[in-house]
Amino acid sequence: MTHRRSEVDSHEGGWVTHHVSQAAFVPHDIDEAVVGSSTGPLSGLTVAVKDMFDIAGSRTSGGSPAWRDAHPPAGEHAGAVRSLLDAGATIIGKTVCDEFFYSITGSNAHFGTPINPRSPDRIPGGSSSGSASATASGACDLAIGSDTGGSVRIPAAHCGIYGIRTTKDRFDFTGAMTMAPSFDAGGWFASSAGVLRQAGPVLLRGPGQLAQVRAVLVLDEVREAATDPVTRVVTDALRATSSLMPAASRANLAGAHLDDWREAMRVVQAHEVWETFGEFVTSRQPTLGPGIRERMLLASGISDHDAAEARSVLREATHRMESLTPVGTVIALPTTPDLAPLLDSTAQELESYRVNAMRLVCMASISGLPQVSLPLGMLNGAPVSLSLIGWRGGDEALLDLAVALSPLAGSIIHTTA
Repeated sequence: MTHRRSEVDSHEGGWVTHHVSQAAFVPHDIDEAVVGSSTGPLSGLTVAVKDMFDIAGSRTSGGSPAWRDAHPPAGEHAGAVRSLLDAGATIIGKTVCDEFFYSITGSNAHFGTPINPRSPDRIPGGSSSGSASATASGACDLAIGSDTGGSVRIPAAHCGIYGIRTTKDRFDFTGAMTMAPSFDAGGWFASSAGVLRQAGPVLLRGPGQLAQVRAVLVLDEVREAATDPVTRVVTDALRATSSLMPAASRANLAGAHLDDWREAMRVVQAHEVWETFGEFVTSRQPTLGPGIRERMLLASGISDHDAAEARSVLREATHRMESLTPVGTVIALPTTPDLAPLLDSTAQELESYRVNAMRLVCMASISGLPQVSLPLGMLNGAPVSLSLIGWRGGDEALLDLAVALSPLAGSIIHTTA
């Protein structure tokens, strides 16, 4: 497996220079593919693994060379990796992710920015950028990642592939690095709905809540969070699904505000990130990339009191989300508020995009509900996706719905002036 290293990302006069490495895989990758069982439901499929899951005999970096060098090679496979191998899959490599998973751009100052195969002039999205890039390029059939604040959903949307964030605690994180445990969830990518569904019984733990979808909601607040062109694409898609699922009806958050939820999540996430990595950052003083350095500094200043106040907002948000999604009800929304930002976007443009994106992804992250991202087609030459948030334990129903809606994938082409 070959790699091309990139130079460090830099801020130049307010512009963020993303030196795209093209490589979805880390330079400290495994020496050779790890072949799984000769039989099983995933026999013959290849899988790429986000560089946060242990593979026996290799080092795990979490996007940080300093973390990689400070820890010994793994003694055994992570639980999800073992499940994949037992199911017959072949692990082909470890993929690039944002440093300490603390970004949604997909850029890594040390290992480069994996290319977005469906839109090479735009960012791939993160933090599971390498896994999405490898899947979209056809390097693997399936790839696993994690999703704390959109880290599967956003790159799936940007790269025009399928991706699912599972119900919290239904994915095995044994042998994997964590980031912010209140929000961490597992997920995976595939270029086809069939392969996405095929991985469900292998990677999902515990009993689900399988049921027919009886209601589809579109939240007023979500309509306001996305750009008009993206909203129109999603609206067209929902009309096209009229024979496959119930017509969408409007609902709202009953006085709650997505910005309040987003800000509360930001505070708690930062507090937990510092609990996870603060001692290492303080004692080792690793060279942190642009953006990561600033976020770590902010995280170090979040007090227990600040986090406790924010958690009260999150409890109310979780209650509201659960009341909106009884068994059989899904929420439909754009996966991202806009097209993937261009590689030469300014730091200000990227921050504005991040804030808008977090308004959409925070709902499932806070509540721990499952969410699947479905590629719809292209808008001005860049992918656009529809997301469906399901009820707790409704992962299998979302996967089935992805298969049912797959004839729609890639069919919508829009151009705006």
